[in-house]
Amino acid sequence: MPGSPDSTAERPRGKLHPSVAKTREAVRTALSDLPTGTTVLVACSGGTDSLALAAATAFEAPKLGLRAGAVIVDHDLQPDSARTAEVAAEQCRGLGLDPVEVRAVQVGTDGGPEGAARTARYDALRAAADEFGADVVLLAHTRDDQAETVLLGLGRGSGARSLAGMAAVAGLLRRPLLEVPRSTTAAACVAAGLRPWHDPHNDDPTYTRVRVRHEVLPVLEEALGPGVVEALARTAGLLRADADALDMLAANLAETAVRRTDDEVRCEVGMLADEPAALRTRVLRQAALEAGSRATDLSAVHVAAVDALITDWRGQRWIDLPQRVRAIRRGGFIVFGPDMTG
Repeated sequence: MPGSPDSTAERPRGKLHPSVAKTREAVRTALSDLPTGTTVLVACSGGTDSLALAAATAFEAPKLGLRAGAVIVDHDLQPDSARTAEVAAEQCRGLGLDPVEVRAVQVGTDGGPEGAARTARYDALRAAADEFGADVVLLAHTRDDQAETVLLGLGRGSGARSLAGMAAVAGLLRRPLLEVPRSTTAAACVAAGLRPWHDPHNDDPTYTRVRVRHEVLPVLEEALGPGVVEALARTAGLLRADADALDMLAANLAETAVRRTDDEVRCEVGMLADEPAALRTRVLRQAALEAGSRATDLSAVHVAAVDALITDWRGQRWIDLPQRVRAIRRGGFIVFGPDMTG
């Protein structure tokens, strides 16, 4: 039947289509460390990337002794979204995934349309994982998504952590396809006889990511030659290793330089002043997040202004940060908290 595992994926004489082999290999590698009996869930929108991921997971998980299901999040942002979600669920069931559940969510406004939808989606995925006892949720981000993320981080001027892109493993979440191009997932769906849904938001230039995908990357490919997407994704991997090392050093520094109460986060100026900027600013950024600023809103400009309270102290009063957090220099500390005025 269309949508079932290997319906058309096998080529004549039993040779597996290369795109199917590539997606299966990526999933097998991503799941190989999990103990037998682990439940994994695929986050499936019904689009090309997530259907290819679902098909590969349905094939590979049982071979590894894992239970594999799927969660389809209905954001209710488009007409017939419930029907679209159910079609995706039907295909996941046809692939042999179990359990398969559609979860409807309400998308708020914090963080803009993209950020609000992402928050609602991830909350729903974590809730589903709790309910089904899943230790892993698989996301279908590809190498192309990684390249777009790097360019978006570059445009924000957010530093090495942002340019490092998305992590292959982040707690509950895993992204098996980060080294797989979008063209491969599309070919895998064709080979397997799957019927992907095309999200019209993916063509809406209102969204910054869409403009990067359809306007910026093609210009870069034309100017610099082919391979830009691969190079950006490779750069993300290199920067992630560097950022991870710096984050570890900054965490060690924070153990002695940061003090926390119910109302405040305090960073000792004397312990931070002589540290490299790469470590000092990481400690300050984390303190701002702990005090209530949101990562998507806290920019490098904010952190630099707080850092100036240490490196260029001229009696500044305070720095206003997102989510009504203030940073002020007081008594040898940079103090983060709500509505502080002195």
